[in-house]
Amino acid sequence: MSNSRAALRYAKAILNLAVENKATEALEKDMQNIVGTISGSVELREMLTNPVVKGAAKKEALLAIFKGCSKETEGAISMLVDNKRVAMLNEVAIKYLILNEKLKGKDIAHVTTAVPLTADLEKKILAKVTEMTGNKVSIENKIDESILGGFVLRVGDLQYDASIVNKLSNLKREFTSSL
Repeated sequence: MSNSRAALRYAKAILNLAVENKATEALEKDMQNIVGTISGSVELREMLTNPVVKGAAKKEALLAIFKGCSKETEGAISMLVDNKRVAMLNEVAIKYLILNEKLKGKDIAHVTTAVPLTADLEKKILAKVTEMTGNKVSIENKIDESILGGFVLRVGDLQYDASIVNKLSNLKREFTSSL
């Protein structure tokens, strides 16, 4: 949990620097590239979390991998390496993207379902979430068959869990507490 808070702080600092330097769009592209690259490479994730690999080697590798990125992104990578927080580069990038969307007046609604959303259902969810938040919202649907049915909706800090697994868990808790 503390890593999440630290990542949020770094993301806020990077966003403030990007706004100050009028480089939010360039950083957004860089952060999307970082998230995609780190998510797609097991070796890179292992290298970032490996305590045996020296910080200088990590910095050199990251700057080579993300060659051509903005000077703000290079500075952010250097700062994370220098502060021995480079392992959470992916999390910082994700938090940056979320904060940047909020800055633009947009939110991302993460909807986890057991089956893919239909276009009609997606429109209804979009309308309801837009009404609730007052912001433009885009939906990101994640399929997780382990929730059995229903859905889990997460927008920023708000979460609504209407999954079958959650309801069964609540029922089990009620039964065990009544015994």
